[in-house]
Amino acid sequence: MDDLDFSAPTPPKKAEAVAISTVQSTAQSPLYDPKLALAFFRSAGTVETKTGGKAIFVENEKSGGLFSKNARMYLLLEGEVGLLIKNKFFGVIKQGHVFGELAVIAGLPRSATAMAKTDCKVLSLDEKQFHVALSKAPGFALMLMSIMVNRLRESLAKLAAAGGAKAAPAAERSAVLDRKMLAELEAALDGQSPASYEEGKVIVSAGALGAFMFVVTSGTVAISAGDTLIERVGAGAIFGEMALVDRSARAATAVAETDCTLLSIGRNDFLSLVQAKPAFGASLLKSIAERMQHLAMQVARIQ
Repeated sequence: MDDLDFSAPTPPKKAEAVAISTVQSTAQSPLYDPKLALAFFRSAGTVETKTGGKAIFVENEKSGGLFSKNARMYLLLEGEVGLLIKNKFFGVIKQGHVFGELAVIAGLPRSATAMAKTDCKVLSLDEKQFHVALSKAPGFALMLMSIMVNRLRESLAKLAAAGGAKAAPAAERSAVLDRKMLAELEAALDGQSPASYEEGKVIVSAGALGAFMFVVTSGTVAISAGDTLIERVGAGAIFGEMALVDRSARAATAVAETDCTLLSIGRNDFLSLVQAKPAFGASLLKSIAERMQHLAMQVARIQ
């Protein structure tokens, strides 16, 4: 590690911009509440010490599989952590901030290296501890969603402004809710039945106020920002949650690509479900994290 460069950061290349846009999801947001984060990590976390000059995790490190490490996310209590891509410094994690969360939330490979610049003390959570902490402090999920949604809106605005130029293929959004969770949602919504939408039907429009989020129970929905098709959402996946998280206008348009059925969830029910069902909040966080990564790649492509 002697060749690491901790000098002033230089403008990132396109590939590096993808990593930066995801790894800084909490540390640079005005929505971040250090007190809430501390309570969350204290509820189930493990205190660890990290030696200055040693890596806490490394770029491209996978979080699952036979030869992979069990991913952990961290809250920095003491010291200073540098973030590097290809051994080049691009940012610093200060005391009270969270880092490494996307590997735990969504099982994503590490997008950067986290290096202890000084001796550090951290609180850490693995996936199991993260779910335990969510059950004790579900408000953390809402805070994290708000931060991540803010990033998503920035990416969607850039894609809409680009007008489809150099657009990458649309993401095929996989299911985040299994049959058991879908059944639990329907029961929690007083047995509400999914509504049917014919192929070509506009479900939500960019710029409109958002009263509901949607769970696809059958068929496929196409999500577009301006003239850019960015996602296809299939059964078990969700969309429209951004407007419920930050109570802002729709950032994208959703159209039924095939005949489909959708379960709608209003804001009050959404908040109640996040508070009462930690697994639902965790599923939403995973979905948003995966979209963050894909949209960051889309934005890097057009820049």
